[in-house]
Amino acid sequence: MKIALINENSQASKNEIIYNALKKVKKKKGYEVFNYGMENPDENNLTYVQVGLLAAILLNSKAVDFVVTGCGTGEGAMLALNSFPNVLCGHIVDPTDAYLFSQINAGNAISIGYAKGFGWGSELTLEYTFEKLFESKFGGGYPKERVVPEQANKKILDEVKKITHKDMLTILKEIDQEFLKQTINRDQFKKYFFDNAEEGEIKEYISELGI
Repeated sequence: MKIALINENSQASKNEIIYNALKKVKKKKGYEVFNYGMENPDENNLTYVQVGLLAAILLNSKAVDFVVTGCGTGEGAMLALNSFPNVLCGHIVDPTDAYLFSQINAGNAISIGYAKGFGWGSELTLEYTFEKLFESKFGGGYPKERVVPEQANKKILDEVKKITHKDMLTILKEIDQEFLKQTINRDQFKKYFFDNAEEGEIKEYISELGI
């Protein structure tokens, strides 16, 4: 599994803490973790709306399989990610949330609040959260007797999102192009995206932007 970490500007100072917690999952599970920033507050501003766009590009191009993100409360980033096609983001507060989201909702992104209640011992909470998030194969169901209806509802939701969202390439063409370029014209994006995204229309369009 390829996991992307993306922080918006207000929580850039937490990037190293979150990345270190994710690296423990990487070591245990053998997953790949790519840090798309922000690694420090001095980088070009990355808002939670841009985080949503960036996450959608990465997931729809299959540059990554999963996105870990967040903002001050976790709400804004969650809403931004869920506004895009083929992105199902859960708002995660604790390890129990993480486990239930992976087993019941089987999404491909989570958003965490890194300002609200983030204090002493929070790095341990992050470690436990990621541990429970990636503990079992996604979509296993909880409780087990609910697995069939939960999986059925997930498939229905996926089909609904196909109807209620435009496809990602159309979004990339119709969105404000300066906003798009500001979002992806970042060292971390160029470092990882082109090596990991699958060949196709999304990668081609991004390449044509000449960032």
